[in-house]
Amino acid sequence: MFAAENGLKGDPRLQAISEAIRVVPHFPKQGIMFQDITTLLLDHKAFKDTVDIFVDRYRDMDISVVAGVEARGFMFGPSIALAIGAKFVPLRKPRKLPGKVISEEYELEYGTDCLEMHVGAVQPGERALVIDDLVATGGTLSAAIKLLERVEAEVVECACVIGLPEVKGQCRLNGKPLYILVEPRQIDHCC
Repeated sequence: MFAAENGLKGDPRLQAISEAIRVVPHFPKQGIMFQDITTLLLDHKAFKDTVDIFVDRYRDMDISVVAGVEARGFMFGPSIALAIGAKFVPLRKPRKLPGKVISEEYELEYGTDCLEMHVGAVQPGERALVIDDLVATGGTLSAAIKLLERVEAEVVECACVIGLPEVKGQCRLNGKPLYILVEPRQIDHCC
């Protein structure tokens, strides 16, 4: 569900967030319109508004774990976790975590990848939010959900800053709700 469909229709913060995201055509490969959130992070107000909207949504949902997907989920997750009184758990690419881990492999449009989480980072029964910057096919979020459910956590919702309007990835989320702030931007036509 998009934020504009859930009480934020016409909220100027959503337009400012969208406008702060740069579109980089043909990156990392031909045909991809990369949604670059680094420009959002440079805009203090838009970045704060992004975090604030998520915090407002999750403040009263008794979430104890905010699980951020490497790497861009790390940009938003810790701030949200601190504001709602939850712990932050990084879900990382292989061989990045120093302790004992559990792994979940998943498919991408162009191959496979894997997420890992420290054993013991999340306890059975904890209520978790999964955060990432963008959802397209849903493969990464699906792997994150599976990791958390393997340790018997309850995944309350997945949240992304950017999501496709048709959100094809939602069907891969095992019925978990998906909350998205804005649609992908199209290329800027200027100069």
